[in-house]
Formats: sequence, structure tokens, C-alpha cells
Amino acid sequence: MTAEYNISVADLIGSGTELLSAGGVPSPAVDAEILVAHALELSRGELRVRAVTGAVVPAELEAHARELFGRRAAREPLQHITGSAPFRNLELSVGPGVFVPRPETETVVQFAIDALNASATPEPIGVDLGTGSGAIALSMATEVPRSRIYAVELSPDAMPYTSENFRRYGSVNATLVNADLDEAFTELNGTVDVVISNPPYIPAAAIPRDLEVQLHDPALALYGGEDGLDVVRRVSSTAQRLLHQGGTLVLEHGEEQASAIAALLTADGWNAVAHHKDLLGRDRATTALL
Repeated sequence: MTAEYNISVADLIGSGTELLSAGGVPSPAVDAEILVAHALELSRGELRVRAVTGAVVPAELEAHARELFGRRAAREPLQHITGSAPFRNLELSVGPGVFVPRPETETVVQFAIDALNASATPEPIGVDLGTGSGAIALSMATEVPRSRIYAVELSPDAMPYTSENFRRYGSVNATLVNADLDEAFTELNGTVDVVISNPPYIPAAAIPRDLEVQLHDPALALYGGEDGLDVVRRVSSTAQRLLHQGGTLVLEHGEEQASAIAALLTADGWNAVAHHKDLLGRDRATTALL
């Protein structure tokens, strides 16, 4: 039986854009294009060629794309729908139960990569505390191949995605364990060059602005106690255990937490505490030396 063709690629993207815009999706045109490409199993480049050449869509694939539009309009994260999240040079497997890596973290991990590259040791060691999808750890491992990278993740819901990403990108220089950060990697005590973490830092009473975060990101990856800094305190202690003298700590945090984190780290005895802004000019990361 011959497939029916009812709508052009360009019109389907336009229809999706209208639906997502009505649902309050922040980037409706981009998301509609990504969803149509996903439904048609095309790259975005291939999709654009079909759009400008007037190609049409089989009815069953149109129906599939419209189903995806409906899910995104209901504010299901785009990355959950496609099962994939880009991060630096990686394409990571994600879904319900794992924190979706954010573009702003791409700039945060650069501080850790720079510190690894600056190390005079033949195999500098980096540790990622609370790795989630593995975005930070795998970026360090793949971009600094002479390094040895260790990552810990506690959540059993996140681990299937984390493990898949380590299988895809990990090599002999990347190690993943399912454990609590306080107990992880005692064999590395005093030998690590860089510890990095994007810990849960939202205060318990705060409500995230984005519906995608409110409804779909795991609470374990979001909330950090009454002031949002409970896990930061644990990261500070664990990093002091792991790092050698002069080693670097890199922390991602909320834009209004820089001064509180500076006070916390200074009280813990860290040196050279410095804040760093993201591409939108917001305080996003803090670095310190042991």
C-alpha cells in the first residue's frame, strides 16, 4: 500500500512552531525543527534541505511528529523526547531520572579542563562529584586524554543513562562508580589535581522558574537543603580529602549564591576563591585552590 503524503516538511515545522509557541515553549521554532527531524530520522541539515525543496511527509510520520509536538507543548523536556542532549563535543543519552545537562555548564567545565591541561604531571587526575549524565566527567576524559577521570553518581534512576554514556564515550581513562560522594575514591586521597561538581543548589523552598525543571528534573539533582548549600558543604569537605596541595576546586552554583559560597569556602580554609560569570553575565562558577 502506498503511503499518503499530506503536508510539506516546511508546513509541518510551521505548524509545530505555532503549537509550541502557544504552549509557552521558549524556543518554539528550534524545538519544532528538532522534533520533525527526530520524527523523520534526519539530521537538521537534511531536514532543512527537504524543507526548501518542498518535500512532503508521509501521513504516519506526520502523526508521529504531531504527537511529539503535543508532548513538548505540555512542557516535557525536549531532551526527554529525543532521548539525547548535546554537550560540548558529546551527544549524551538522557531521560526521566537524570539531570539534563545545561549549556551554561559547558563553560564551567572549561575551568577543570584548563586545570588538567596546566598540570605538569603525566596523568593528571580529575574527579566529578555527582556526575549525573556524565557530561562533565566525559568532557574532561575525552578532551584531556592523558588525564585519569573518576566520577561518582548516587541516583539509581540516573545510573542507566550515566552507564550508557560511559560505555559510549568512556575509555581506560574514565571510571564511574555508583556511591555517595563522601565515601567515594578514598584510594585517591591527596592525589587529585581537580575536583569539579555541579551539585544540587536550589533552596528547598524555592520553585524553579522553568516548568521543565519543576515537573521533570529529579529532585535529588535540584534541591540542596534549606539554603541550597548542604551538598556544597559536603563537596568542600570531600574535595579537601581528595586534592593534593595546590589542587583546584570548581563549583557550579546559582547566580545569587556566589558570596555565600565564597564565605563557606573561605571558612573551610580554601585559597584564591574566585567567581566566574556565564555568557549572560551571571555568577555561575566558583574556583578555589587547596
